[in-house]
Amino acid sequence: MSLPGLDLDKLRGKLGEGPLQAEMIEGGRSNLTYVVTDGTQKWVVRRPPLGHVLPTAHDMAREYRVITALKDTNVPVPRTLFLCEDTEVLGAPFYVMEFVPGVPYRSKEQLGELGSERTRAISLSLVDTLADLHTVDPVSVGLADFGRPEGFLERQLRRWGKQLAASRSRDLPGIDRLQERLAERLPKSKGATIVHGDYRLDNTLVLNDKINAVLDWEMSTLGDPLADLGLTVAYATREAPVDSMIPNVSGAPGYLSTDELIDRYAKRTGRDVSSLDWYVAFSFFKLAVITEGIYYRFSQGKTVGKGFEDVGTLVEPVVAQGNATLKEN
Repeated sequence: MSLPGLDLDKLRGKLGEGPLQAEMIEGGRSNLTYVVTDGTQKWVVRRPPLGHVLPTAHDMAREYRVITALKDTNVPVPRTLFLCEDTEVLGAPFYVMEFVPGVPYRSKEQLGELGSERTRAISLSLVDTLADLHTVDPVSVGLADFGRPEGFLERQLRRWGKQLAASRSRDLPGIDRLQERLAERLPKSKGATIVHGDYRLDNTLVLNDKINAVLDWEMSTLGDPLADLGLTVAYATREAPVDSMIPNVSGAPGYLSTDELIDRYAKRTGRDVSSLDWYVAFSFFKLAVITEGIYYRFSQGKTVGKGFEDVGTLVEPVVAQGNATLKEN
């Protein structure tokens, strides 16, 4: 039986295998991911959401390209099989990659069951994998033209400011001040790298207490690597309000403290992290905008499901943490 967005009969023609079965992987915020099997082999199919109207926001060729480019580096990624841009097959471009085993840990409760030593090993692997990504030379893997590093931070701040304006339906104390302070103190980027764009533990698969694959590359580009580190630190800041919308793995015993995380990254990359507070504050701004967008869609009746009822209460504390992180001069 086919699933929404996945015609197994047409897909079978592309895979050239026997009768197929599939299941959708839950938890994705945007692009749709399915596990497909013929009873012997497993594959993963990834395609844009149903009814999308902005192809550039769900560029399968771009995501396929970066994963393929990283295959011979120290960054663990699934092996890509093929990209199909013929929309007659599934109604949208899609790509197929190998099935990689592992667990996408999302909560401190999940990690807590493993014990502090294993949790520490996993958080070390998360930081080390990010460092490995940021030491890949984009030119050497054919990604010299994958993004526009010049003006990256300005564009990011502008982009998320526009997102906020598009979903603003109520007063949000402190968020305009946070946006203004971020604009006033914009740091100068030093040395562009491949940036994942949404790097966190539940966008990876963990096997034997190590990162076995990094997933969800839809926001990847060339830019300032400290943007990735800032988001990782924001997620690991224990005072941050936590909910199903904001993964809280860092609360598990054994997880690296923020100081340990930053120190480990700096030693692995040799990168100057003295201005990291700006990047962490920007990450809180970004999380606040994302969360407010979810609240806005829920309040308009455009999002259904469990866990959305209280999402609106999360925004102000995240904004407050962003302002607190961006210390006064």
